[in-house]
Amino acid sequence: MAIFSIHIEHFDGARGSDPALAFSGGSPDALASAISEALREPGLFQRWRDQQLEPDKVPAALGQLDPLASARAEQHDLHVELEIRSDLPMKLIAQRLTWLIGPHWDLRNVR
Repeated sequence: MAIFSIHIEHFDGARGSDPALAFSGGSPDALASAISEALREPGLFQRWRDQQLEPDKVPAALGQLDPLASARAEQHDLHVELEIRSDLPMKLIAQRLTWLIGPHWDLRNVR
């Protein structure tokens, strides 16, 4: 299982551009929970898929899940350090992070 270290600058403004997909919680713990759910459960992907012009043509592989994925987050002044543990490829993790918090994150390390 890979460990992805993510840096989120200015946590208060870290929201995705689409309100139907964006993170709406107010704490790092809520974000960690939302990310864990987005990696383990199909809800976020299904909402995005349903918005597409031809949802039936969306490749099923984009909705891949990891039932053992987990995330934890720690606040440090204005930024948050997020750790994600998952077997999903970074491409899918990045997609879901962007839906939830927009471009307000940077991958710092993968172990």
